[in-house]
Amino acid sequence: MTQRGFKVRALGEIAIRCVDLPAMTAFYRDVIGLEPLNDTDSSPIVFLRIAEGFGGHTSVLALFRHDVEGAGRTSGSEVPPETGPGSSLHHLALTLPWDEQDAVIAWYERLGRDYNVEYFDWVGWRGVFTFDPDGNTVELVAKDPSWFGQGLGE
Repeated sequence: MTQRGFKVRALGEIAIRCVDLPAMTAFYRDVIGLEPLNDTDSSPIVFLRIAEGFGGHTSVLALFRHDVEGAGRTSGSEVPPETGPGSSLHHLALTLPWDEQDAVIAWYERLGRDYNVEYFDWVGWRGVFTFDPDGNTVELVAKDPSWFGQGLGE
């Protein structure tokens, strides 16, 4: 095998083309709790902090108005993207501590949000799933600290 000379250390950014940028911004800021890094009212691209990241690059969620051209020569489109089952995005998973998942459930219930909880016994993970305004599945996932086994991240 060829030696590449590099190794990816972290996820730097997830970028989503949005059908409804204001609603998506409000969801990820107000429901999920991500901190905006730029002006969310006037920009066609919104950057929200996920975590500190790696090597000086903050881990971010970027929300693009669907008709805006992005970095890497990514074209915009006048036609809104397909979401949900017709999208190439299966789901977005954001990690939080195990002991905060009950707060997520209580928060979703207070907001009247639909959600479901799934256990992934083969790795000791539990996910709390909901949908964003564009219909994308959003998971808040945590690892059970009492789980011991041979799974991912061991």
